[in-house]
Amino acid sequence: MDNVIEIKEWYKETLAHRVIDSLEKNNMTAFYVKTGEEARERVLSLIPVGSKVGYGGSLSLDQIGVKDVLRAGNYHLIDRHKPQLTPEQKDDLRKESLLADVFLMSTNAVTMDGKLVNIDGIGNRVAALIFGPPKVIVVAGINKIVPDTEAARQRIKNYVAPIHARRLGLPLPCAETGKCLDCRSPLRFCNAVVTIEHQYQKDRITVIIVGEDLGL
Repeated sequence: MDNVIEIKEWYKETLAHRVIDSLEKNNMTAFYVKTGEEARERVLSLIPVGSKVGYGGSLSLDQIGVKDVLRAGNYHLIDRHKPQLTPEQKDDLRKESLLADVFLMSTNAVTMDGKLVNIDGIGNRVAALIFGPPKVIVVAGINKIVPDTEAARQRIKNYVAPIHARRLGLPLPCAETGKCLDCRSPLRFCNAVVTIEHQYQKDRITVIIVGEDLGL
C-alpha cells in the first residue's frame, strides 16, 4: 500500500501526457504540472508584465489564485468582479476582454484526442476561445479529461451544469433533478456549445493540465 500514492501520480501524469500529445497534434501547446501552485506559476510565466488580461468565469482559476496575483501585480486585469459594478458595466468588460492580450479560462472537458469542449451561457468565454485575444491560456484539472466529445457533453450537461446551477441557487430543473432536461428557462446557461478540434493559429491556445481535481 505504501506505493499507491506514487502509482496514482504515475497514472495521472501518464494520462495527461497522452492528452498533451493529442493537443499538440491539434496545434495547441500543452504542459503538465502536479499542483495548482505550479499551475499558477506556469500561467504567470506566460503573461508578459503590463499585459491586458481578460478571463472567463472559472472555479479553477479561483482555486489556483492567479487572479489575485494579477490584481496585485503590474498587469491590467479586466476585472468584472470589482464591487458595485452594474450589469451593463460587467457586459462592457466582457466585450473588452475579447481585445485582451491574454485570456484566461478553464474548460468544461478535454478529450483524449485533444479537443476542448465547452458549454456557455452568455458566450463571452467561448467567443474569446475561438477568436480575439492572441493568447489563450486554459487551466484544466485532471478531472476534466474524458474519453471523447460525447462523454464531454454528458459530463457537462449531467454533472457540471446541475452542480453549477445548485451552487448558484438558480431555479433551473437540473438543479433539482441532477440531470439536463433541455429546459427553456431564461436563466439557462447551456446555450452555446463549442468544440475546439484544431487551432488555426499554432500555439495560440496553451493548455495546462494539473494533476489535481480543479473546478467542477
